[in-house]
Amino acid sequence: MTVNNSFTPGKIVFTMIYILLFPTLLLSLSGDWLWPEGWIFSIWFTVLCFATIIHLYRHDPDLLAERYRKPGTGNQRGWDRYVVLGLLIGFIAWIVIMPLDAKRYGWSAYFPLWIKALGFTALLFSFFLFYRSYAENTFVSALVRIQDERRQRVISTGVYGFVRHPMYLGGILLFIGTPMLLGSMYGIIIGLAMLLLLAGRIVGEEKMLVNELEGYEDYQKKVRYRLLPYIW
Repeated sequence: MTVNNSFTPGKIVFTMIYILLFPTLLLSLSGDWLWPEGWIFSIWFTVLCFATIIHLYRHDPDLLAERYRKPGTGNQRGWDRYVVLGLLIGFIAWIVIMPLDAKRYGWSAYFPLWIKALGFTALLFSFFLFYRSYAENTFVSALVRIQDERRQRVISTGVYGFVRHPMYLGGILLFIGTPMLLGSMYGIIIGLAMLLLLAGRIVGEEKMLVNELEGYEDYQKKVRYRLLPYIW
C-alpha cells in the first residue's frame, strides 16, 4: 500500500466535514429531522463518499490527489473552469431546493411510492457506476485536462466497455434519481439542467481526447455510445 503524503490529517478532517455538510443541510432545510427519504439519500451519499475516499486512499492515492487538484491548474481547459463553477452552483441549488420543495413547503404534488422506488433504484445504479469508475480508471480527473505527468492512457475495460463516460452516467442517475426519491419536481428540473451541462462537457472533453490522447479515436469505435446505450 502506498499513501500520497499530500493527503494530510487536516485535509482528511476537512473532507469529513465537507461530506457531512450536504446531508446536514438537506435535512435541516426540510424542517423534519425524521424525514425517511431524506435519511435514505443522506446515508447513500455519505457511504458513497467515504467508501470511495477510503478505497482511493488505500489503493490509488495518486488518483485521490488528482481528484483534489484545484481548478485552473494542470493545463485544465479554460472553458472547463466555467463548467466546474456551473456544476458547483447547480449542485448547491439542487441540495437547497429539494428539501424546501418536497418537505418544508410542498411546492410539488406528492410523488407516488413507485416513483420514489424508481428513484432509489437509480441511486443504486449510480453508486455502482461511481465506485467502479474510480476503481477502474486511475485517470478519472475532476478537471478536463490531459495528465501528461501521469502518462494518461485510454481505459476501455469494466464499466468503460459499457459507455465511454460511466461516471457522468452515474452523475445523471444521481441528479434525476434523488429528486424522484425525495419527491421534488423542481429538483428534477435542476437535474435536467445539470444533464445538459454534463452533455456539453462530454462533447468538449472528447474533442480534446481525440486530438491529444493516443488511442482514444479507436476507443470511440470500440465503445460507440458516450452516455446512454443505443441513444447517445
